[in-house]
Amino acid sequence: MLAFLPLPQVLLNFCGLTMYNAFPDKVTLKGSPLLAPFICVRIVTRGDYPQLVQTNVNRNLNRCLDAGLEHFMIEVVTDKPLHLAKNRRIQETVVPVDYKTKSGALFKARALQYCLENNVNSLSDSDWIVHLDEETLLTDNSIRGILNFVIDGRHSFGQGLITYANEDVVNWITTLADSFRVADDMGKLRLQFSLFHRPLLSWKGSYVVTQVKAEREVTFDNGPDGSIAEDCFFAMKAYSMGYTFNFIEGEMWEKSPFTLWDFVQQRKRWLQGILLVVHSKQIPLGKKVWLGISCYSWVTMPLSTSNIILAGLCPIPCPPLVDFTCAFIASVSIYMYVFGVIKSISLYRFGIIKFILCIVGAVATIPFNIVIENLAVIWGLFGNKHKFYIVNKDLRPPQILV
Repeated sequence: MLAFLPLPQVLLNFCGLTMYNAFPDKVTLKGSPLLAPFICVRIVTRGDYPQLVQTNVNRNLNRCLDAGLEHFMIEVVTDKPLHLAKNRRIQETVVPVDYKTKSGALFKARALQYCLENNVNSLSDSDWIVHLDEETLLTDNSIRGILNFVIDGRHSFGQGLITYANEDVVNWITTLADSFRVADDMGKLRLQFSLFHRPLLSWKGSYVVTQVKAEREVTFDNGPDGSIAEDCFFAMKAYSMGYTFNFIEGEMWEKSPFTLWDFVQQRKRWLQGILLVVHSKQIPLGKKVWLGISCYSWVTMPLSTSNIILAGLCPIPCPPLVDFTCAFIASVSIYMYVFGVIKSISLYRFGIIKFILCIVGAVATIPFNIVIENLAVIWGLFGNKHKFYIVNKDLRPPQILV
């Protein structure tokens, strides 16, 4: 029965990838940017890589201006002063060392909650926030998609696609392994937001668009247990409060982890954070049942993986329905790697030979990914669950600012 735990997530991915156009045309604006509400692009960083932050802030600023965005600002929330270049559209918010939330929120959740405090927040309830990680890059399509979403205004929260094979690829193994996440965005994420308008299986922590009033009502002040996967906790809490979500057209760009060590650490933190959400008493059971099934399909992965070996050593006849279900889960999962590459890799940029090699390489990374996920599960279950590991996204060494 353990092999059936991934079935709900696999069904969502299968339906999402088949029901909707997976390769839509360029996003078209449905209203004038002049009529759009004010948008704050909020980037949270610890402050270890000021050059990376400054470079990406400048790129995102220019991208917004080129896309015709009028009413916006970019806010960088940091634990350490970055001394960003002065610009009327750029605001640097430094979280005081002695700042504490009421529930004891930590890490990124603490920084996000600081921005919502009455004496800090300068946004009105009708404004919107676009949450990005420090390495996330906007595109013209994502900006137009965000404008369409906020002008429509029917849903308080939204999220879109992130791809990882853009510009210079640092680590091909982790990038190809992340092709699964691209398909997950276009399948599960898109279906649950476009059809159900609910985060049945949570969402990501970047490319998050929220209305200020709704974000302040939900809050990130959710204690230590809500601080490891603060994005997941926030989404499930908003879901339990009756808020609705929608999918945003247009992709953003990020980088996959540069090293295998960072890749394992990233997965370990995700597992630990989601486990804390699933076991939190703050989230009603009825709102997290599907997330719980998905999470425990991950937790039991070592047992499911062992079945592959045991099935060969000690074969046991199974009913045709069981064989079909297992084959369906496996085939959809393999297809998602292939789809992720096709969605991420430009045929015109790489050429047909490299394009095919990338598809083959993505399938070849599946055993590697299984090993990594198993390591993350074992380590995550027995390791410290309240440690927030930050993946390095800058090849340059950290700067020490005085």
